[in-house]
Formats: sequence, structure tokens, C-alpha cells
Amino acid sequence: MTRLCVPILVRDHDQAVADAARAAELGADLVELRIDRMTDAGEVAKLVKAVRVPTIATCRAAEEGGESKLSDVERLSLELAAAEAGASYLDIEWATVKANSWAGPQQPRDRRAGWIYSAHDFETRPAKLTQLVADLAEAPCDVAKLVWRARTVRDNLEAFEILLDRTKPSIALCMGEAGVISRLLAKKFGAFLTFAVLDEAAVTAPGQPTVQAIKSTYRWDAQTAETKVYGVVGSPVGHSMSPAIHNASFDKIGFDGVYVPFLGEASYESFKAFMETFVAFDALHLSGLSVTIPHKENALRYLKEKGALIDPLAERIGAINTIVIDREHGNALSGFSSDHAAILDSITAALNIERDALAGYRVAVLGAGGTGRTAVAALAECGATVVVYNRTFERAEALAAEFNGKRGKVVAAKIEKLCDSCCHIFINTTSVGMTPKVDASPIDGTGLQFDATQLVFDTIYTPQETKLLAAAKAAGAKTIGGAEMFVRQAAAQFEAWTGQPAPRELMRQVLDARLAL
Repeated sequence: MTRLCVPILVRDHDQAVADAARAAELGADLVELRIDRMTDAGEVAKLVKAVRVPTIATCRAAEEGGESKLSDVERLSLELAAAEAGASYLDIEWATVKANSWAGPQQPRDRRAGWIYSAHDFETRPAKLTQLVADLAEAPCDVAKLVWRARTVRDNLEAFEILLDRTKPSIALCMGEAGVISRLLAKKFGAFLTFAVLDEAAVTAPGQPTVQAIKSTYRWDAQTAETKVYGVVGSPVGHSMSPAIHNASFDKIGFDGVYVPFLGEASYESFKAFMETFVAFDALHLSGLSVTIPHKENALRYLKEKGALIDPLAERIGAINTIVIDREHGNALSGFSSDHAAILDSITAALNIERDALAGYRVAVLGAGGTGRTAVAALAECGATVVVYNRTFERAEALAAEFNGKRGKVVAAKIEKLCDSCCHIFINTTSVGMTPKVDASPIDGTGLQFDATQLVFDTIYTPQETKLLAAAKAAGAKTIGGAEMFVRQAAAQFEAWTGQPAPRELMRQVLDARLAL
């Protein structure tokens, strides 16, 4: 059983007892009492007796990331006092054990607290990690603990291998944003425990998730060794709404999967290394990926190099945002873009028309970046007349030239001519108006005025009603917010991975709840 442990930095007796009680209410199996600031063994014993949750006592030295200024012998005496008072485990640094030539516990396990020997590197992967693993395996401790700062997301696989090859109960965790998945998936790989904090203000090591997140968002209780893993790969990924949406949807249909964030460095080489190592790591059961900035183009390049099945329109667009990994057929890869379908379906649903009817519409696309490119390609494929507007006119011209005549007509126009567009549909694909700069609009200074015959679509979803959409609504125009597109593209990914209908209403509810925070 993998335990969920909440670290509590003890500031005073009452605070620690209250925090421990709250941890138990949230579903923690253990609490780690960080007694770094304590000096009196009697007070330590009193605290342990007052806490009604199984406890790890830790008095961490400053050189191991703690705050204690006591000598090694004094720190150990405080932990032993905690053990006498009923603590379930003691955490002692392996470096401290070696420096003092301590023999380790002398009594049988059933007559004492468990001893955890721990090693930490807050800077990088330990240079002699393999030897450290071997030393802890042979050491007279009950649990071996290794924690280091991840250099890249690939360090997590080494942590998982340590857990898979363990000869005794073990903890292997990576710190930092790149190492988050070692914490979220610790149960899948049979770790002795993982750490989660009461709230973000209580973080005691970089990358620790909250108890609420790991239990509610990341399906902690449902994880098994066979759980399929999905995720979003990009940089940054910490802000992504996708884990909450997909994991809630897995719950809804009873699907054995978990969706996590993979922090990927920007280069193609980094993306390729990620794919080569993570797809091949069979015990992970990686089965699908959402791909976001800056890797949509990298993902297409990689799949083309692998000879994967790629959606033709996505290839013409030059980017994909979805990868399917068929583990039952040799990890066969396929890729598509769920963004272009989400754009088209959002528009056709709002206008109550079929896609072919778009051939009779004139559409203004604001922005020539990735989403703008997708919108132009999708609309041109349906035969629409598309006008591309961009602050840099040359980019608009290049985009228009690339897709003009594929089926519909695509032209470029200068942004100051937007008021003369005579378009039926306006799509903002820029970031203008996004939180925190909510007082901006991409049509500011253009003189454009909407009317009730038009449809205005803003792909931004934070805030849900942008300044652009508010102006369109006030003029009586139909509007579409970015949340509609987000849910539709997520639903397409979900259905490709699971083979089951997506619970779209739930997805929208989860997104709305997240956006309201």
C-alpha cells in the first residue's frame, strides 16, 4: 500500500495538532512532523501523543534542506523521544548515519518505530545515484528514501525504475515542476509513500502537490499498477486545465486512466527524447498525449519521422495537438489536431448550420499564430472566404498565400482596415484581452462596430467573457467564448483515447469551476 503523507512544519503545538487533524480529514494516511525548530524531548513526546494520525518524526539538518541547528546526536535523541511516544517512523539522513557510524535500530521491528534512511539532493541528480541506491538497499533501515531535483522530466523514469527494482519499501521522488509526476504516480509504482501538502503555502519541498489535488484531481484512490497514463506535454504546463477535465471524465465513465502534466523543454531534441523514453517505458502504460506550446510542430515532425498515421489536414496545418499510443499493437503512434474540428463545430453549432454551409460565409481571422493558422486552414477547407488580419501584415500575407485556393479564398488585410471587412464571422486567435490584461481588445483602435447579423468568436477562455465578447453582446451579435472550443477539443481527444463518448457537460462544469477560482 502506498501511503499519502502530509508534511507539517511544527511552529507550535496547537498548530501542528490542528494541521494533523485537517490532514486526516482530507484523507492522509500519515503525517510527517517536521520538528526542526524543536529542542525539548518532552515537548516532542507531548506533541506526538496529541496527534491522532500515524506519524513520521523528522528533525532535518540544515544541510539536508531543514532548519535544525542541533548536533546529530541531539536531533536523533528528539526523534527517539518521538518514537517512545508512539511515532510510527523516524526519518534519519543517510549522510548523518554514515558520518556517525551509527549501527541502526537495535530492536526487532515489531518493538520499535520504523527507521527511514533518507538522501536528498536539492540541486540535481546525485552523481553516484546507482551506488546510493545499492547502499540504502543494504543498510539496516526499514525504508529507503531518495529525493533529488529533476533535471528534466526524464529523471522521473529513473525514480520509477528504483521503485520497480526495490528490495525493501522505498521512496523515490523528484523535486521541481519537472518531477511532479514522480509524486502523482508514486502509487502506480508501489512507493512506500508520496507527499502532499495541506495547501500551497505549506510546501516543504519544490513540486509538492496539495492533498486535494492528488486525491481529487489525480485519481489517487483509483490508481493501480495497470492504470493507463495520459498527459499534456508542453512548457509551461502547471496552469493547464486539462488534468482536471480529463481525470473527472475518466471518473465519470469508470475508465482506468490518469492524466498528468509533463513539463517538456522547448527544443525538438528534448521532445524527441521524451517520446523515445516515455513511450518505450512499458510499466508507465503511456497511452495518449495532449500537445501544447511549444511542441505542436515538434510533435508533427516526430510522428512524420516515425512513419505514424497523421490526419491530412493536421499535416497541412503543420501542427498536431493529440497523440494516440496503441499499446496493444506495438505502441503504434497516430496524431491529429482536435483544435480545427473544435473551431468548426463551435461555429456551426452557434449558427445551426452544417460545415459545407460555411462556403457562403466571409470570415475574419485575427492573428497569424498557431491557432490562427488552424482556423484559416479549417475554414478554407470548408470553402469559406477568409480574411487574415495581423499586426505584422507580412505574416498575414504569408499565411493567406499558403492556404488560398485550397478550396476557399484566403486573403490578407491590414488591421486598420478591419472596420471595412464586411465579414459575417470574426475569430480572435490572439492573446489580446487574456487575463491579466482584461481591459484590452484586439479591435481597439480599429473602429469596428458589430451588429446583430454577425458572430464573434474569441478563443481566449480566461476570462470567459472578454472585452471583445462583451462589446459583441452589447451590439446584439452572437458570441462564442474560448471555453466552448476548449471543451470540444478535449472531448475529441478523450474519445480518441478511450473509444467512449466524452461526458461533455461534465467537462464544461469542471472547466467553469476551475475558471471561477
